[in-house]
Amino acid sequence: MIEYRTNPDVSNEALNALLSDAWPNHTPADFAALLSHNLGHVCATVDGDLIGFAYVVWDGRGHAFLLDPTVRSDFQRQGIGIQLVHHAAELARAAGVAWLHVDYEPRHAEFYAKCGFRTTEAGIRKKIPAEQSRQVTAAVAPAL
Repeated sequence: MIEYRTNPDVSNEALNALLSDAWPNHTPADFAALLSHNLGHVCATVDGDLIGFAYVVWDGRGHAFLLDPTVRSDFQRQGIGIQLVHHAAELARAAGVAWLHVDYEPRHAEFYAKCGFRTTEAGIRKKIPAEQSRQVTAAVAPAL
């Protein structure tokens, strides 16, 4: 039986194993900062084994972002990802979030439509190059 829990303790080892299984280019990471600075996360487990994960970050007010819904490869296409997203959306709703955003590649459009998302126009900018970042900082930083 699959158990869905909001904000359970989850180890780096379990998260890295899940993400390495589901995302071939995953680089092992320390998730302590992510888990302590997000609105919340949802885990799906079977017999205590992590088989799914998603998390939500937010602006502290009305907008939140769903990130990295992931299901272990041998459990995919069973509706677990959709349930993870529904639990994450409920977590956001309970915090007073009005708008839950998600970015995705076109190949995932059907999945997110099943989760209740609709396509909108949005903009994205790649990281600001370091040189340009220093110029922006100098322009807006108050003189000391």
